Amino acid sequence: MTDIDPIARFEWRTAATGFIVFLLSYFVLLIGIDTPDFPYFDETHYVPAARQLLQTHFAVPTLNLEHPPLAKELMALSIWLFGDNPFGWRTMSALFGALAMTGIYLCGRALFNDRRAALWAAAVTGLNQMLFVQARIAMLDIFALAFVLWGLAAFMMSFRVRARPRPLLYAAGLCFGLATACKWSGVFAWGMGIVIVTVVLVLQRWRTQFHDARPADWYRPDLWARIRARDWLMCLGLVPLAAYAAAYLPIYGFSPAALLEAQRRIFHDNATLVTPHPHMSAWPSWPFLVRPVWFLFEKAGDDRYWAVLSLGNPVVFWSAIPAILICLRDWIVERRRDAFLILASYAALYLAWIVLPRAIGFSFYYLPSASVASLALAYCFFRKETKRWLWARWLFLAAALASFLLFLPISAASIETSLAGFDRLMWFASWR
Repeated sequence: MTDIDPIARFEWRTAATGFIVFLLSYFVLLIGIDTPDFPYFDETHYVPAARQLLQTHFAVPTLNLEHPPLAKELMALSIWLFGDNPFGWRTMSALFGALAMTGIYLCGRALFNDRRAALWAAAVTGLNQMLFVQARIAMLDIFALAFVLWGLAAFMMSFRVRARPRPLLYAAGLCFGLATACKWSGVFAWGMGIVIVTVVLVLQRWRTQFHDARPADWYRPDLWARIRARDWLMCLGLVPLAAYAAAYLPIYGFSPAALLEAQRRIFHDNATLVTPHPHMSAWPSWPFLVRPVWFLFEKAGDDRYWAVLSLGNPVVFWSAIPAILICLRDWIVERRRDAFLILASYAALYLAWIVLPRAIGFSFYYLPSASVASLALAYCFFRKETKRWLWARWLFLAAALASFLLFLPISAASIETSLAGFDRLMWFASWR
């Protein structure tokens, strides 16, 4: 992995490659997206809420007030454009799933400045069933994920750029605000940015420096040297707050009282939600695929079933655990910037669930962390020490692809499965 200083040179090849990743991902995610032809799982909450946003006789929405409105507004736009049908409900999710894939590619470019490593990370992310499933259902998580990943890409790039990091930091703040306007979990990445910036500024204030400074260090005394206090206030304060508040303008207009009341209601509803669910699980179990969530299991015909299980790819999930530990080791021992940013992003998106005042949780909340974990795998497979292991990279992709195809009948309802096929794929009793 080379370290090139001027702005990861968003040359046309980088932009063109990202656009190809987007188009290819969007095309694949759209295949069979209109099956089933009825709302399932949490679509029963979000589709009616999106419809209500299109009904002008409702001055103020009354459905699904426990989440911010941006993702539902995007679903409403999709319904307005493509009709109130399964394609209209879900195509915007596929669009943002493709944007999430592109976001991983951009994160890889920012971290490694290596197009091959970035594409490899995007491929691993695409072979993760959890993202595939979320990008084909009308739920909020994929919208928040796409904005988070684009924000992380901009923030990570600001570590490499010496000349003009300001636009990247403003872009990061904007994306973090939009992610939070889709789902409050978007604030995890926003908070991570604030914490990292605070730590760096304190170290700079103390005139801290490594006695054997290296170009790839996670901290350097001249990092963000031209950024002033007012810039930090804007890019990590006012800009994301304004982006968040703007999502409410179509609903409440310029009414601070209504906006504050909406936030109070969101906090109250999420903090007091205690309705048990058969597939709920605790955060320590998520990386190990202990308790996935069944989104759909309906009879489609004689021994044919529509099945959608929110299950991560076992090859990717279980391999990511040692990869994250390697990033931790390299940050502590070698002070590597790429390892630090991967680890910080993963920890912020995952461990924040420890302190969140929410009584129930589901394994698909791990999706943002699982996506970042693909970058940890790319970090491990593209290190200098593993450059000779070209065969290992392809072998891992082949194994991930085989696992993806194996579980595809219970990931895409349009493929369908049988009871015998279902039984073969239930490796553990807790998956049923």
